[in-house]
Formats: sequence, C-alpha cells, structure tokens
Amino acid sequence: MILHEKLKSFRLILASQSPRRRQLLSEAGLEYELAPRFECEELYPDNIAAADVAEYLSRLKSEAYPTTLGDKDILLTADTVVVANGEILGKPANRDEAFAMLKMLSGRQHEVITGVTLRSAEQTKSFSAHSKVRFRNLTDEEICYYIDTYHPMDKAGSYGIQEWIGYVGIEGIEGSFFNVMGLPIQRVWCELDKFIE
Repeated sequence: MILHEKLKSFRLILASQSPRRRQLLSEAGLEYELAPRFECEELYPDNIAAADVAEYLSRLKSEAYPTTLGDKDILLTADTVVVANGEILGKPANRDEAFAMLKMLSGRQHEVITGVTLRSAEQTKSFSAHSKVRFRNLTDEEICYYIDTYHPMDKAGSYGIQEWIGYVGIEGIEGSFFNVMGLPIQRVWCELDKFIE
C-alpha cells in the first residue's frame, strides 16, 4: 500500500508556518492539518556543531508543541539553516543583513541543512538532510533587485531557491533541491513510511 493510503488512518499535523513546507507536503499527496501557531524560542547551545543545529531546533519545536498527541497523531516539525564558512545564517533581521548574507554567499558554495522531527504519542524520530549549493558571482545590483522585489526576510540565508535568484544565480546543487526549499520531501516520505510500520 502506498504511503498516502496508509496515512488515512492517522492525523499528520504540520507545525510550521512555512508556505513552502505546506506546498511540498500537498504536492507529494500527503494530507495534513496545520497546527495553530505556538511559541518556541529558537535558541541552541553555543557548543553545538553547525551541522546539528537544524535537527536540534526541529526537536525543540516538537517539544514546545502545546497539545497532547492522540494515538493516531503524528506531529511534523522542521527547521532549515544555511551554513557558510562554518557560520549559521538564519533569517535576516533587515535589508542590510539580507544584503550582507547574499554577498557572503555570492561566488561560493554553502550548505543547506533541514532538520525534521516526527513525533507520536509513543515515539520520536529526528533526522536531517544536507544539500550543497553554489552561487555564481552576483552583482550588487542583482542582490538589491532580489531583496527589493522578492521576500528574503522569511528565509534562512536570505534567499528562496524557487525564486528569481535561484533561476539566475545558482550554478549547481549537490543533494535534494526540495531540502533547499525547506523540506527534504523524498526523505520525509521514506521516514514517515517507516515511522508508521
């Protein structure tokens, strides 16, 4: 039986405000309910390795979910970070920060890591997916055009691969494209299938 048929007896709850994650789940044919917004302070210990931050934050979000899970509930939480030169780039606070991040990514390779946590009343499974992305050299004018025309403020690393800057600026990707969008949907599908066995 295919996964979306198996999931009919479960309630998949997506605890994320990301429109990209909602889109990817829907387009994979996975029915879900959107969790109401809840508070979670996204802080991580200073001594944690950059590669482990996204998975740590996905677990933190899962633990912060304020409602007790029922027998057939599966909660899905996720967090995406961009790592460049060993530094974690989150969402920019303002236009200047967005410009500085894109300038740092220009002409270089960086890593996009999405951590995902699946949790039911009985078990928890966390994993992460890593993708390497390389930008060509971007001009200041291109960076400003992107910031002023699109919506980089709600995105780790100040860019969305599915937007204009992805079309014109990205030279190559190693790993999952959808991971860079915010959810490694192929891995989520496989992990969900194992999770409900």
